[in-house]
Amino acid sequence: MSIEIERKFLVKNLNYKQEAYKKVYIKQGFLNSDKERVVRVRLKDDAGFLTIKGKSNTSGTSRFEWEKEISVKDAQDLFDLCEQGVIEKYRHLIKKGKYTFEVDEFFGENKGLVVAEIELSDESEVFEKPEWLGIEVTGQIKYYNSNLSKLPFKDW
Repeated sequence: MSIEIERKFLVKNLNYKQEAYKKVYIKQGFLNSDKERVVRVRLKDDAGFLTIKGKSNTSGTSRFEWEKEISVKDAQDLFDLCEQGVIEKYRHLIKKGKYTFEVDEFFGENKGLVVAEIELSDESEVFEKPEWLGIEVTGQIKYYNSNLSKLPFKDW
């Protein structure tokens, strides 16, 4: 079983864009957004992925994650089966020391929301926080993409 350990933060300014070494377009939908398990289909530039995520632990930091690359055609076909509400965003990749921050700049119904994630090998791992990193929102389910697809940022 693969466990994902990540922390999530709001971003307080646009300075992260100057530090990004890569920008990727992401479109994703949810075949199942139950809180016990999420099944996601994603297009990431020119690649397709199917992902299953389990329920988060109490802190919201860790959960089971399984991901498999699929063809772009299969991903596009699966979008027809998704629940209502598609997420679109640009992901900016930023290297800080031995870590890579993934900064998601949402658009569409979630325009204006910018969230940074960092994957860790241990929940208590310490890392340097860039100056553009804002308040931590790890474990706050309203920031999960599966929830943003149902209750977008524009409706908060």
